[in-house]
Amino acid sequence: MLLHVDSRFLSPYALSAFVALKEKGLAFELATLSLEAQANLAPDYQRQSLTARVPMLEDGDFQLSESSAIAEYLEDAYPERPRLYPLDLRQRARARQLQAWLRSDLMALREDRNTEAVFLRPAVGTLAPEARQAAHKLIAAAEQLLPADGGDLFGAWCLADTDLALMLKRLQYDAILPPRLAAYAERQWRRLAVLDWLELGRRAAQA
Repeated sequence: MLLHVDSRFLSPYALSAFVALKEKGLAFELATLSLEAQANLAPDYQRQSLTARVPMLEDGDFQLSESSAIAEYLEDAYPERPRLYPLDLRQRARARQLQAWLRSDLMALREDRNTEAVFLRPAVGTLAPEARQAAHKLIAAAEQLLPADGGDLFGAWCLADTDLALMLKRLQYDAILPPRLAAYAERQWRRLAVLDWLELGRRAAQA
């Protein structure tokens, strides 16, 4: 398998697909694209990916983009491997609801605290009013979903934990983030699959 990701390792969606492959224990290689140079708009890449975005997974002669689709494909194609989602139907639906929401909402927060503030350098300045409103919305949902002991969302790790932790990490330098949520995000950030991604990002930043 081959996973196409951004060359700076800043895409939250590429991270999610990378972690999914790692947690499944599947062998794969990486190909990097410079989004700044618009390599994702090259005709061959655009034709294969359909959406001209990263990540894109190649599994043999099958190509698939969009991180949520990749995760669901891996779950269905390799059911004998460690699970990415809860076994329980309703918990699995909740995990996918959370992932869909994190990808489609909170735009003001994602713009004000982009992934450079997660992976590269502290954010500068205070949150804009719209971003602060989105942050409160995120915090309220996270506090409702997380168990009292601050453990994983559904009693055992799932891919939604990584996605939620990344969104919370956007607020890691803001006093608005409650300590319990900060501790949860930091613990998720110490998973080996995430650490592997962070190391790739460090190498890319030093190159």
